[in-house]
Amino acid sequence: MNLVELSPGGPRLSPVVVGAWRLSEWGWSPQERLRWVEQCIELGATSFDHADIYGGYLGEGLFGEALALKPGLRQHMQLVSKLGIKLVSPQRPGHAVKHYDTSAAHITWTVDNALQQLRTDHLDLLLIHRPDPLLDADEVARVFEQLIAAGKLRGVGVSNFTPAQFELLNSRISLSTNQVELHPLNRQVLDDGTLDQCQRLRVRPMIWSPLAGGALFTSEEPAAQRVRQALTTIAQRHDTSVATVAHAWLLRLPSRPLPIVGSRRPEALREALAALDLRLDTAEWTEIWNAATGQRVP
Repeated sequence: MNLVELSPGGPRLSPVVVGAWRLSEWGWSPQERLRWVEQCIELGATSFDHADIYGGYLGEGLFGEALALKPGLRQHMQLVSKLGIKLVSPQRPGHAVKHYDTSAAHITWTVDNALQQLRTDHLDLLLIHRPDPLLDADEVARVFEQLIAAGKLRGVGVSNFTPAQFELLNSRISLSTNQVELHPLNRQVLDDGTLDQCQRLRVRPMIWSPLAGGALFTSEEPAAQRVRQALTTIAQRHDTSVATVAHAWLLRLPSRPLPIVGSRRPEALREALAALDLRLDTAEWTEIWNAATGQRVP
């Protein structure tokens, strides 16, 4: 499967990204983790999304342990990680309170630690995980530039930033993406200018929780029930799965987002990849929007 460019001249990722958030919860051996990685790559999802805090600071090491069994796989994948959140954790006894840290020293240390844990010499993309009120745009840009020049990073971006927060850091260094939450039950970035900004700058957003953490299939909230019915009707029309239609709803957006699929099941990844070949028409997209909002478009 061809990789897609996140931004002009920016990193290239697979159009569906694999989320490693829950990797530590699956209780797998290194060999089982390796097989999961291989299956993802075989299906065409070659980009893996990490963060330093995933698995209580253990996730990157578990992935790297699997990769060490077959180091040659690294040339067939792209690695993304995030930093900036400091959790209170047994793995970080020096953290007395949960807080954010986007200082140059913390960024440098965390990148070096991620490279060690993931058993690699570079990250294809590094993101600031959450907006930090104390973020100094000049300081962050300088350390990003230094890490890129050292070959440790191929590109940088942010996650969960508002348009104004994105604009500030992007004024100092070119950002390749904004990783945000989006699904029919949470449409904030459709209305607050986030995706308009992405389209204006030709920066492709990454989408976390594209299926609302499973709530699209299980929640009994009225909005979820309405959306589930709309998705089911359209899925039957196209002879495909509800999950594929939910992903296709995101992929229909002109900002050309990349959904992140964080599942241990190969079938979940296949359903997301199938959405690349399903283009909802405007009426179908709006049917789902209407169901989510409980009203027709104005």
